[in-house]
Amino acid sequence: RCAVAALVALSFSGAIGVTFLMLGCALEYYGVYWPLFVLIFYFICPIPHFIAKRLGDDSDAASSACRELAYFFTTGIVVSAFGLPIILARVEAIKWGACGLVLAGNAVIFLTILGFFLVFGRGDDFSWEQW
Repeated sequence: RCAVAALVALSFSGAIGVTFLMLGCALEYYGVYWPLFVLIFYFICPIPHFIAKRLGDDSDAASSACRELAYFFTTGIVVSAFGLPIILARVEAIKWGACGLVLAGNAVIFLTILGFFLVFGRGDDFSWEQW
């Protein structure tokens, strides 16, 4: 019951984040769709975590090299997702208002991804592996 409520809340926040991204692209005043390239970062963001979880040992060690490398790559992906709209606005490919909307969408989407792994990644009987 609690997991279903968490899933509904996460899907709602994901929809809000994608709405910000779409507003940054589709409003007539902005009118360019270059910011949609951040969708690539949304999809590849969890991949290092999945690889580290698959390759890492199941010990309760506080840290492992594989997990730390996954954190490093994930951080690089997230920073790149925030940097892309700033660079696009700086070279005047998009307007700064669109950049702000895309950055707001990025914050919401990445917090949603983090929330998904916090809620469903505990490894108990109800985890993301069931999805």
